[in-house]
Amino acid sequence: MNWSDDGIVLGGRRFGEGGLILDVLTATRGRRSGLVYGGASRKRRGQYDAGNTVALAWSGRLDDQLGRFDVAEARRERASRLLDDAAALSGVAAITALLRAGLNEGDAAGSSLYAATTLLLDELGNPHIWPALYVRWELGLLSALGFGLDLEECALSGANDGLTHVSPKTGRAVRGSEAEAYIDRLLALPDFLLRSNAAVQPGDIAAGLRLTGHFLENRLFAAVHRGVPLERERLVVRLLSKV
Repeated sequence: MNWSDDGIVLGGRRFGEGGLILDVLTATRGRRSGLVYGGASRKRRGQYDAGNTVALAWSGRLDDQLGRFDVAEARRERASRLLDDAAALSGVAAITALLRAGLNEGDAAGSSLYAATTLLLDELGNPHIWPALYVRWELGLLSALGFGLDLEECALSGANDGLTHVSPKTGRAVRGSEAEAYIDRLLALPDFLLRSNAAVQPGDIAAGLRLTGHFLENRLFAAVHRGVPLERERLVVRLLSKV
């Protein structure tokens, strides 16, 4: 069995002498793994840095077994271009770690994340844009994997305007004016997560990360009995130190 696709490198681990089991998010086949002979060599390992996009061909006996990757030159090298930007490198690490931990091998939902992940990775060199994109990406990750939030209308009144908070239990949006009695128990909902043209206000990135982080921990990763990857926690520390 054989197939070809583009893939975002999520990471890899050494196998035998010089081999590398490469983990990728493909454009059409979700998260996939394959053995790259000689992939751990000093000459080639930079090609497989997390966050790079590569063209690859997979071959194997059965689709659900570990096969072999033949990998062409990287279509897009990202990590090497971000070496002087610690926050952006933390972004690469968090993005790829969340995908590795949250997606099962061959999970078709992964392909729905490919375009958004590519866009986010390509914007990591723009510090004025990517933190907000990252929070939106986490919201999309939750939705793609079946843990999306309901931000369409107020859970109490049914109104679709003035939404300011989210219930940490139900994941449904509420109006602050409808929930004054227990506002301190709700999670703030930044306007930029509701309207694509909304300006990001001071404190919005922190509020957004707190919102998505709650549901990553208590829904997505609780469902698979894992903790949120440490790479995500390190990124939050870096981002919050800048705001």
